[in-house]
Amino acid sequence: MSAAPEPRTDAAPPKAAAPRSATRTLALALLSGAAGAGLALLASGRTWAEGSATLAQGELPSSVTGADVTGVPGALAIVGLAALVAVFAVRRAGRIAVAALLALSGLGTAVAAVLGRSDTSALKEKAALAVGLSGTDVHRVTHSGWPWVAAAGGLLLLVAGALALLHGRYWPAMSGRYERTPDGARGPRRAAAAPDLARPEEIWKSLDRGEDPTR
Repeated sequence: MSAAPEPRTDAAPPKAAAPRSATRTLALALLSGAAGAGLALLASGRTWAEGSATLAQGELPSSVTGADVTGVPGALAIVGLAALVAVFAVRRAGRIAVAALLALSGLGTAVAAVLGRSDTSALKEKAALAVGLSGTDVHRVTHSGWPWVAAAGGLLLLVAGALALLHGRYWPAMSGRYERTPDGARGPRRAAAAPDLARPEEIWKSLDRGEDPTR
């Protein structure tokens, strides 16, 4: 008689792979978001355009910063930075909404920076204010590369928002010390059962609740 075939034992994929992947995407989103907001805010305070207004006595040089040209990149960078922090304070649908706001902030920052790159209206207004004559024109206008830096910051914010939308459901969230009881009042959070240290998913769940699994 031939030996009976051994039962098939397909090894299940390790459940700890998802938390490891979540850690990587979380770190990447944090770095991208923080760097993007920092670049956009830095670029908004730098000179974007320079020119000269012609006077009877000669030429009057003038320059404008990114904040003079458009305040949108700086404002949206602050919104994106706040949304990046808020991602960890909410769960489920709230996290999706905040992640979408983060992505839109990055997109808006990049678009506003690109549109303001060749804008000379702020430069003309500043020259007219310095000369005291409305309609003063500016000549020899040059544009710096700082608008592109702001646009790059916006793209980094967009990347952070996209990562939050795709992988945010696996990221940990801030755990509150208290939770609502069935009658609506706030009470102390009930102690959860001790996790099984031999199961990685139980350890991650306890960490997500803000508990020390080794206690």
